[in-house]
Amino acid sequence: MVIIIPGGKDMKIILLTLFLSISSFAVEGLAERAKNVGLKCIPKEQAQLDKLLANKDNPITKAKLDLGKMLYFEPRLSKSGLISCNTCHNLGLGGVDGVSAAIGHKWTANPHHLNSPTVYNSVFNIKQFWDGRSPDLEDQAMGPIQAGPEMAMPKELAVERISAIPGYKEPFQKAFPGQENPITFTNIGKAVAAFERTLVTPSGYDSFLQGEQNALSKGEQKGLETFISKGCTACHNGPGIGGSMMQRFPLIKPYEFANLGDFKGDANGLVKVPVLRNIEETAPYFHNGAVWSLEKAVKIMGETQLGMDLSDVEVEDITIFLKALTGKKPDITYPKLPPSSNQTPKPDSN
Repeated sequence: MVIIIPGGKDMKIILLTLFLSISSFAVEGLAERAKNVGLKCIPKEQAQLDKLLANKDNPITKAKLDLGKMLYFEPRLSKSGLISCNTCHNLGLGGVDGVSAAIGHKWTANPHHLNSPTVYNSVFNIKQFWDGRSPDLEDQAMGPIQAGPEMAMPKELAVERISAIPGYKEPFQKAFPGQENPITFTNIGKAVAAFERTLVTPSGYDSFLQGEQNALSKGEQKGLETFISKGCTACHNGPGIGGSMMQRFPLIKPYEFANLGDFKGDANGLVKVPVLRNIEETAPYFHNGAVWSLEKAVKIMGETQLGMDLSDVEVEDITIFLKALTGKKPDITYPKLPPSSNQTPKPDSN
């Protein structure tokens, strides 16, 4: 329908105003629709963010954060003295290691050919590890330290080694005040987890959901619309745009790289839905790291989980939106680690 408004110049002004009003309404409508299907933003207000990141059993304090950062980069928490949390979850590489299967002690590849998930925004996972076997980051942080193909460090040796580094005595006392012997394996996990809880990366996507209409480009908004309309938000929702549930994979059609590794999910065949924030930086994709192209990964997800053959245009649109989820990383200064003593157990590469 064409509405003719007489008046020459006045008509152009009225039509322009009408167009801008409709465009503004469409943008506002998309943001509301996104929130209505379960997408959430990372809060700007520190008090709200702190509440979102908190674990009541492990309050975050500056002393605990400082200690947690030291331990996150501490290679002496590995049997060989070479591997730290940052080895597989490199904060300079999107929180991953950039290889298909994680490499650990004695250059051992993960026996199930599992890919290292990003540590950034991992606080938004309701469960940790691909099979969801850990309920939170505090529990998860203790797993790789002890795992044979990873850091291969018995927990008793971890405590002995850290206890025999004099420079750790005061940081542990400050992080866990009132405890007679604060250097425990549980406290090591708590400190690392407290640091990891702060590794969130807000992006223009969050600003868009918070009402800043120009925070996403037209192409990114189109991609968000496609992401919603195709049903991706059924699993990829919440503040992490994933991580909020376990799901069968593959769900509808076979996954063409299913034979790479033997991972089949938890006891019920469920796999943790990964967060999509910074997905552009975390290749290769899927639990077994079989796919290096983000476009290919989107195509596979359409087939396996949605049961549809996404067109090239739809794949491109969704990919453009996913790249808009690359966020601002916290500024991390590499910590100065205290020296070992003559009593510190020596590295063991065997």
